[in-house]
Amino acid sequence: MMICYTGLTKLKMKPIVYQNVLLASDSGTLEQLKELSSKRKAIEESFNETSYVTDAIAREISGGLTSHCEQDTQKLEHYLPLLENLIRHVNMKGKNHQMICWIANLRIRWSSVLTSSSIFHIKGPKFYQVNDIYFELGMILFLYGAMLRERALEILSSDLVQSATLFRKAAGVYNYLAQDVLTHLIQAKDRPPEATCRMSSILSLICLAEAQAVTARKAEESGKTGGLLAKLHYGVTEFLNEATDALQVATKECKDISSRLLDYVLSCKTLHELKCYKYIADGLKNDGKIGVALGVLRRALANAKKSMPKDESWRSVFKQVVDDVSVQLRKYEHENEFVWRENVPCNDELPSPQAVKIVTLIPYLPQKWERTLVFKL
Repeated sequence: MMICYTGLTKLKMKPIVYQNVLLASDSGTLEQLKELSSKRKAIEESFNETSYVTDAIAREISGGLTSHCEQDTQKLEHYLPLLENLIRHVNMKGKNHQMICWIANLRIRWSSVLTSSSIFHIKGPKFYQVNDIYFELGMILFLYGAMLRERALEILSSDLVQSATLFRKAAGVYNYLAQDVLTHLIQAKDRPPEATCRMSSILSLICLAEAQAVTARKAEESGKTGGLLAKLHYGVTEFLNEATDALQVATKECKDISSRLLDYVLSCKTLHELKCYKYIADGLKNDGKIGVALGVLRRALANAKKSMPKDESWRSVFKQVVDDVSVQLRKYEHENEFVWRENVPCNDELPSPQAVKIVTLIPYLPQKWERTLVFKL
């Protein structure tokens, strides 16, 4: 049982026509710029929801993919190598004044899904313009990571192993974005949180936490011992502790970050902490330490009830887990009252949980398409 944060794929972008701005010196370069524009347009139409392509045609174009999520992911994968190749040639020109002007004239503009102003903007989303080709690569990679994560959520109920793998791949994309792409981006005053290294690192941690949560769910279904399950769930909590610390710093740097993301991280952290204590209490009770088990459950429920999520769909999942643990607590209390009569120790004497983190990110390796581009500079 998991709570899910959706909406990271709802980014919007303004059109780019590369061949109208970057002047090609030969027909081969012109064709490649047109191909780049064509791939970009396919992404624009899909995510801006301006495409009139039917489901049947979309399926045929994608080679038979039936999932819209997979179709959009494929569009991004077709565009990324061409964009990386363009950036390589732009970098070869160094600080050429003409090239700098051309990049500025591309008017690379993207919306945000992580700012509160984007959610409540009356006239549509706010668009951020950063005159740097790395801004385009950064936002495309952010979207690519979001699509991998979206697909992981899509198949969560049918394929836990593949879902965990996709979360790990998304974590790798966000880590690459933080370490290898956004470090090159110019320090623009007005850029969305999606284009910052800190936010990419936070999302990488969130995806790792989600991969670990799926792994814990798989372990539960496989009948693993309660001790291992407790450690797996607390591993989720530790990933999210790191994300929480980084997110609190990020919100001080950017006051406009939506509180919904922090609410999700804190809610998810508390949920898995509660599950961890549930399994710890099971083990203690089986070892004849029902008084300690009662103390653990009471502490866990008291902490959980202080962190009820604001989102209604998260609240229902959260409430179900709280109810399960409450039933467990009442059962133990009844048994202790009539059979064991053990004292319940105070919080300072209760055991601390231990974590096991068994998931790691899958590194993102960009495809290298080295095609020659020659410009009229």
